[in-house]
Amino acid sequence: MSESSAKLLHQFVSSSGMDEIDHWIAKYPPAEKQSAVMRALMVVQEEHGYLTPEMMDAVADYLDMPAIAVYEVSTFYTMYEHKPTGRHLINVCTNISCKLCGSSQVVSHLEKKLGIKLGETSPDGKYTLRSVECLGACVNAPMMQVDKDYHENLTPEKIDQVLEQYQ
Repeated sequence: MSESSAKLLHQFVSSSGMDEIDHWIAKYPPAEKQSAVMRALMVVQEEHGYLTPEMMDAVADYLDMPAIAVYEVSTFYTMYEHKPTGRHLINVCTNISCKLCGSSQVVSHLEKKLGIKLGETSPDGKYTLRSVECLGACVNAPMMQVDKDYHENLTPEKIDQVLEQYQ
């Protein structure tokens, strides 16, 4: 990585964020530093809330990889955001196991409770509600993820209790 690529990424990332990215890069052989792309994207997102094309270009430059490869990673995984979201991101699993166990009712309850539809952010900027594919907790369906926390075996009452934790 060149000094100019470090300066470019440092426009978007704090010194501690740069240290974390470098820590992850050091885990891989020098020729494989692109392997740190997922963590690098997450560091940038954690500091800004979402990723812009300019931020992804800076990551690509810093990791010496094509920008399109960074875009591919950031658009493949649902954990990366490309537009501003609410303070709390609610991901409701709507894949087959959750669907069969009532995820439609979970979505309906959340939409009614929050006053928003899937893909929207509440007017107060507190919540963004999304439908996502499998989150890997099928055994306890239906489930949702709020920020980084999983909430399983959902009922309307349990959903209300969960939301109280994120006031």
